[in-house]
Amino acid sequence: MPGTPPTRFVYLGPEGTFTEAALRTLPAAERGLRTPARSVPEALEAVRSGDADAALVPLENSVGGAIPVTLDELATGSPLVITREVVIPVEFRLAARDLIPLARIRTVAAHPQASAQCRNWLLAHLPDATVVDVLSNATAAIAAAAGEYDAALCAPIGVPRNGLTVLADKVADHADAVTRFALLTRPGPVGEPTGDDVTSLAVSIRHDQVGALLAVLTELSVRGINLSRIESRPTGEQLGTYVFFLDCTGHVAETRMGEALQGLRRICAEVRFLGSYPRHRLTREDPVPSPPGLSDSDFADSAAWLSRLRAGEIH
Repeated sequence: MPGTPPTRFVYLGPEGTFTEAALRTLPAAERGLRTPARSVPEALEAVRSGDADAALVPLENSVGGAIPVTLDELATGSPLVITREVVIPVEFRLAARDLIPLARIRTVAAHPQASAQCRNWLLAHLPDATVVDVLSNATAAIAAAAGEYDAALCAPIGVPRNGLTVLADKVADHADAVTRFALLTRPGPVGEPTGDDVTSLAVSIRHDQVGALLAVLTELSVRGINLSRIESRPTGEQLGTYVFFLDCTGHVAETRMGEALQGLRRICAEVRFLGSYPRHRLTREDPVPSPPGLSDSDFADSAAWLSRLRAGEIH
């Protein structure tokens, strides 16, 4: 991250959730001040107002999909940019105040998303237990520690923090589930390309323009830019108007991405730049190479050739 590194971090709270666990994987956040916020809008407003340097909020889950409130916030209000993404496994644990047999559990506190991601495990192992909705994974752990419920579904970080005993580990139905978080700051100089980057955009198209979405996708595909994610959200203005959120491989400093952004600017009602940042690698796989003739060096070479033609240097 260019410039002065952030020292004041705000995150979607409360303490003891996956968001805090994700934030604490960042060395600067581990050393800095970490403050929980009650909601995504509150976390982002703290950055916009200058009360915090950066905010970490959930962006999408591999099981539940995108987080609508985060997308809506990114599309409206004063611009914020993603400077880093964090991806962590979503591993739920069944924990209780004391070590008790599963057969004795009658009530389980859980956030609705947690119980949804552990539904089959709960049916198989706790068929007679009542699952009680609570506000967060941290709230579930706190309530179980207080004896309000027999057990809780919670994030790993919540177990030692509340002195709980693990009754069952990795109880989610999808063993490979992950959540992707975005670290957002106020706009500033963009970091240098790493060769394996993501550029995020929020694009509004004219709803009365035939083939508008196809035109957007064409601007990317003809330049060899891979679209790794596309998500639509209603604008709230009228039925049939949407904002499209795009994650593209590449960096704003690269020639081909720059050309694509210029093309989108010409054909779209609005293009909001949400940041260029290093891709979080879940494995050691290499970035997908550009097709022949569509690498950034190819675009730079063709631009230089055109400049020579315009200068009369024809060979």
